[in-house]
Amino acid sequence: MPDERTSADADHPDPRRWWPLPDAEDLRERLVDAWSEPHRGYHDLTHLAEVLARLEELAVAGVPFPVLPVVLAAWFHDAVYDGERDAEERSAVWAEVELPAVVGEETAAEVARLVRLTETHTPEDDDVAGCALSDADLAILAAPAWRYEEYVRTVRAEYAHLDDATFHAGRVHVLEHLAEKPALFHTRPAREQWEEQARANLAAEVGRLRAALEADQAADQPTEQPA
Repeated sequence: MPDERTSADADHPDPRRWWPLPDAEDLRERLVDAWSEPHRGYHDLTHLAEVLARLEELAVAGVPFPVLPVVLAAWFHDAVYDGERDAEERSAVWAEVELPAVVGEETAAEVARLVRLTETHTPEDDDVAGCALSDADLAILAAPAWRYEEYVRTVRAEYAHLDDATFHAGRVHVLEHLAEKPALFHTRPAREQWEEQARANLAAEVGRLRAALEADQAADQPTEQPA
């Protein structure tokens, strides 16, 4: 994965260059507005631009996914993001409402299916569209150090309502569940280019979180009173 800080124009991301429907610019701008909501931390326009850039990398590397539904699914996959568990479902429903008149029922249904898949990132091996989208969405795990640190910070911001101990425990659970997978990525180019760095980033973050959890637990211990 490129190490340049401008690889997806991270300071001023503009995903519009990847919008595949020139006759639906109004929909594009409504999606941009949704991705620009002020409460977002990690799940913002930078994330959208990075997912689209990673899909472009996978296409160039020869992954034969159907571009239109996968790119549209990237645009819709976190279009609704408010911390509630059904955000992916509501994002998928948005696609089901908006897209049939623009791309037809079949493509709209495929976009919605792919959006729902991003809740679990568990596509079947023969689901090339799902594999490509899942890999692009999780590619942040293989980011260079500066970007991974920024990712961790912005994820923490999205859970600012949680105290440190609760967040640390939940984050460790999520990361260790990911690390248990035989492979984080499904497509050959993603495994070859991103797997090693992603596992190194995961291991480093889990180590930091484990240390933080120990500190949290120590802080909770009652102070011994003098006899």
